[in-house]
Amino acid sequence: MLTVESAQQILDENFAEWVRALDLTVISIDKTHALMRMPLADHLARVGGIVSGQALAALADTTMVLAAVAHGDSFKLYATTDLHTQFLRPGTGTAILCRAEVVRAGKALVFARADMTEETSGKLVATATATFYAP
Repeated sequence: MLTVESAQQILDENFAEWVRALDLTVISIDKTHALMRMPLADHLARVGGIVSGQALAALADTTMVLAAVAHGDSFKLYATTDLHTQFLRPGTGTAILCRAEVVRAGKALVFARADMTEETSGKLVATATATFYAP
């Protein structure tokens, strides 16, 4: 079973340096979900001082991959085949929380969804869906 510590280790040892630069922290994880925190900082802001869409998409993708790993209960090198992100409101505050879950897992494809909320207000900032291929 994947723990918070082992999920953080997978993130730290297997994801690209620029993803690790998002300073993501695994808050909770089990077979039903993954929850991660991305602190907001100047390097993630776009014009207007809000979090960039690219950072939100990377947060969602990363959280959904870890949810897929936890759901399958084994580490696989998932490849993102489709990622759709809907930006609903500007992300501001101290951090964005992302909660992801697997919608369906087949032999080779995993379908997942994620919600991203402002940590303080709890307001929904963005949602995402993705399909992952596991060779």
